Amino acid sequence: MRRPPPLPTPPAGTAEDTPRRREGPATRGRARDVEQDERTGPQAAAVGLDSDVRADVDGDAGVRPTSTRDVWRAARARRKALRAEIRRFTQRSRRRRIIWLSAVGAVVLLIGGTTAAAYSPLFAVEKITVVGATTLDAAAVEAALGEQVGTPLALVDSSEVKAALLGFPLIETYALEAKPPHDLTVRIVERTPVGVIRSDAGYTLVDAAGVALATTSDQPAGQPVLDIDGGTDSVAFESAGLVVRSVPADLRALLTGVRATTADDVTLTLSSGLTVVWGSADDSPMKSEVLTKTLLSNPEASTIDVTSPHAVVVG
Repeated sequence: MRRPPPLPTPPAGTAEDTPRRREGPATRGRARDVEQDERTGPQAAAVGLDSDVRADVDGDAGVRPTSTRDVWRAARARRKALRAEIRRFTQRSRRRRIIWLSAVGAVVLLIGGTTAAAYSPLFAVEKITVVGATTLDAAAVEAALGEQVGTPLALVDSSEVKAALLGFPLIETYALEAKPPHDLTVRIVERTPVGVIRSDAGYTLVDAAGVALATTSDQPAGQPVLDIDGGTDSVAFESAGLVVRSVPADLRALLTGVRATTADDVTLTLSSGLTVVWGSADDSPMKSEVLTKTLLSNPEASTIDVTSPHAVVVG
């Protein structure tokens, strides 16, 4: 397109009569356009407008205008990405939920199966074993518990076992131990007798608590005769029982008699004829140690008084 010819220079008088304003580049450009429009007419104005539009388009050629189709494509891509993200999150949550449910189901199944099996005949008692019996006849105890054979280990009634073991006074404590699939072990602790009490019925074997263990017509071997004022319910008997249990094992086998009128005058008699004045049950371990040393140094002594273990009297 041809550039329009330059405008003529205005008359000198006109320029002088017109007041001057400070013009910037934009103002001067607009003034030139107006003057050119006045001189060239509508055609020149159209040509100038077309030039301006083309200049704008040429200046913005690097930026593509946004169309409705581009907006629709962007919205569709965003929706697609959002759906994919939701799908991934949903699948991850579903997998996590499946794993948790599977684990809980396995635990419940395991517990339920174990419980059901424990109460079924698959774990029924077929063998009873008695452990800890020395004086007692273990076979007799097993026979007394025979009613538990065939009972599931989890359903063994402890009250029935207790009732069956009451017939054995020598049993002080017991404990049941189930050994799947078919074994029931009974661990017992026998009472320790401290001597016999002589009466018209014979000789009654008792422990330190005064529990009668057995009664025989003859004096049991190795058991001393207890001569206690007040019987098994007195404090003198309690003290004598503690003293007998504190006597050294080698002297315990030689013990033939125990006498006490109070809790502080327990006296022991050995088969050798030695008399030991023990006194109370206080400091019994020390008294036992002192008695052993005194016997070693005075084998011919007939009386040893260990009432005060720090001042032993030998007679």
